[in-house]
Amino acid sequence: MMRNLNSRTAGRLAGAGLALAAGTLFALSAAQAQDKGPIKIGFSQSLTGFLSPNGKQALLGAEIWADHVNKAGGLLGRKVELKYYDDKSTPSEVPGIYTKLLDVDKVDLVVSGYATNEVAPAMPVVIRKGKTFVSLFGLDVNDKFKYPKYFSILPTGQDTKGSFTKGFFDIAAQQNPKPKTVALTFADADFSQNACDGARANAKKHGFKIVYDKAYPPPPKTTDFSPIVRAIKALDPDLVVVCAYPLDSVGMVLAANEIGLKPKMFGGALVGLQATFFKDKLKSKLNGIVNYETWVPDEKQMYKGTKDFFAEYQSRAKAAGVDPLGYYLGGWGYAQMQVLGDAIKGAKSINDDKLAAYMKKATFETVMGPIKFGKKGEWAESRMFTVQYHDIKDDANLETWRGMSYQTVLEPKSLETGKVIYPYEKAHP
Repeated sequence: MMRNLNSRTAGRLAGAGLALAAGTLFALSAAQAQDKGPIKIGFSQSLTGFLSPNGKQALLGAEIWADHVNKAGGLLGRKVELKYYDDKSTPSEVPGIYTKLLDVDKVDLVVSGYATNEVAPAMPVVIRKGKTFVSLFGLDVNDKFKYPKYFSILPTGQDTKGSFTKGFFDIAAQQNPKPKTVALTFADADFSQNACDGARANAKKHGFKIVYDKAYPPPPKTTDFSPIVRAIKALDPDLVVVCAYPLDSVGMVLAANEIGLKPKMFGGALVGLQATFFKDKLKSKLNGIVNYETWVPDEKQMYKGTKDFFAEYQSRAKAAGVDPLGYYLGGWGYAQMQVLGDAIKGAKSINDDKLAAYMKKATFETVMGPIKFGKKGEWAESRMFTVQYHDIKDDANLETWRGMSYQTVLEPKSLETGKVIYPYEKAHP
């Protein structure tokens, strides 16, 4: 009897000892994770200059992600910390920022700021350091680098350059009688050059004759777009495609309205028109334009967490001094960090090689929809939109831009919400 009691007592003591040891190990493991400090994620961002209306959206999206992760306990038992500097919308600032982030600030990971012109100059630094790099709206940046640890947050699919104007040309080719001629104009900058390369290929595919194909120096070197628009109007092309960043997009639209440019279709790859600030500036002048989009607030585009994210973003936007809706870059700034965070959890590591290996295989569920990477780190499948603006009044306000009443999704067909108004003059009398 005594022997049995002693055995049971010894068993209980041994079990308690094991539990105590396990608890101690767990506590030590958690403490060790915290001893390492936060996981530092570094990037440049355009917080001043002509790209800042979009860069600020992306930053707020990233900050909301960091808040969510830290409230949930962090990653790998460690908090996350965002370390960023303003690149002033100036590509020449970018290499120095990434050198400082990696050599002085000793960040663990890096991602890109917003836009092709700011992503490309970071690449040589990132490649030299062997870092995994998740870019934000960089168009075909990795074509020349072919860096195996590059991953793009931009829903172009494999036809990167052509994706911005594919829908425009597909729709034009379906009209009867089919238009014949096209004018192309673009800023002499990385994004615009790439998008216009794609536009040429799309025009050739559909048999359109290019009657005008000229670059212009990007702002601030070009501030008056009237001479360009007048030169195009004199040729009377059926289609006018513009590949531009925000300031020149606005300049082109204003000049087209002033001069009375009325081709059968007008638009293409006008960056900036997606932002509330520029919509509010142009209002009825947008009517009839057929342009690319990357996401629209249609019910079919509401994924897990999408509505909650935009509700939080919009509640914080005024205090942060950013776009009040965040539809263009706010959600994508969050998704960029979601992909990196989920890769850290999936790879159980912040090692760049392990992260890249995981990202090549995984499908990521984000607030902007599923993302799977393919060749060169671009998306395996495209999810670009082509939309047309219509029926916008000069008293349009935030409630107008909040919904879908002023824009029709023309492509992809699976998400179509209406038909094109053709020619342009019918929507823009």
